[in-house]
Amino acid sequence: MSILNQPQFKSAAAAREYLERLRWPDGAVCPHCGSVSKDHYELNGSAHRPGVWKCKDCREQFTVTVGTVFERSKVALNVWLQAVHLLCSSKKGMSTNQLHRTLGVTLKTAWFMAHRIREAMAPNGGGLLGGGGGIVEVDETYIGNVGDVRQPRKGSTSKRGPKLDKRAVVALVERGGEVRAFHVPNVTHATLKTVLGQVSRDAHLMTDEATRYWNVGKEFAQHSSVNHGKKEYARGDVTTNTVEGFFGIFKRGMVGTYHHVSEKHLQRYVNEFAFRYNNRTAAGVNDQQRAENTLKQIAGKRLTYRRPIEAQA
Repeated sequence: MSILNQPQFKSAAAAREYLERLRWPDGAVCPHCGSVSKDHYELNGSAHRPGVWKCKDCREQFTVTVGTVFERSKVALNVWLQAVHLLCSSKKGMSTNQLHRTLGVTLKTAWFMAHRIREAMAPNGGGLLGGGGGIVEVDETYIGNVGDVRQPRKGSTSKRGPKLDKRAVVALVERGGEVRAFHVPNVTHATLKTVLGQVSRDAHLMTDEATRYWNVGKEFAQHSSVNHGKKEYARGDVTTNTVEGFFGIFKRGMVGTYHHVSEKHLQRYVNEFAFRYNNRTAAGVNDQQRAENTLKQIAGKRLTYRRPIEAQA
């Protein structure tokens, strides 16, 4: 049976019951006071719509979407679950236009839904990478081509016209583990030092030959590099092929699916690709589990329409 034929995708009521089972395995959780109890009770009176609960402790009413990225949305909950599944199962992402056509919502609604889902995909923290002498690969990439329309950097003109801006993304990949990726204004010693704060100091750092890594590499137990300028891509287990593999998927999605992304929104797209990488099939996570992992992270990340619109301006 196709995944989209499952009951939770067919009606808002079935979607709500599915989300309650997924988010509240130990009993309903009150978003107002944080109380978790099987004694919270659902209000079944004629004055209440289905899915309204009352907290036995603080006596406040709530639903499974209160305090989440779905809160106050007029889009049916089963349509939300379809959108989550589509974005999670598309390796290189899904454009707003495709969501708009597939789900039958307006283009504006599809754009906002996608941003809310990316907000849910944002990381919730975690320990340091490379603990116990693990290998962490580090590299950077740039989004944007010379021919793209970009705002020129101030004062940077030449005979060939203004030098167009590119967006820098730095990624850390623990060998056999997860990726963490960050959009940074510029790849400098200061920004690298901040990003590498995510890496344990007893890790084995692996980079390319770029001089920017020389000083920060000294802060780790071991630092090895490959010289891409001399066509060296692996020397024993020293390589940056893993982090470059992540960038390969990321850039194909940015070029082939999203085409152009505002710098102010770039980190959300980076989070989207990092989330799918960390919940990839090779790590034993299928499409349905990936969508469920996203739904487990929807709490505490409410995103109103004004925030992404203001960022776009």
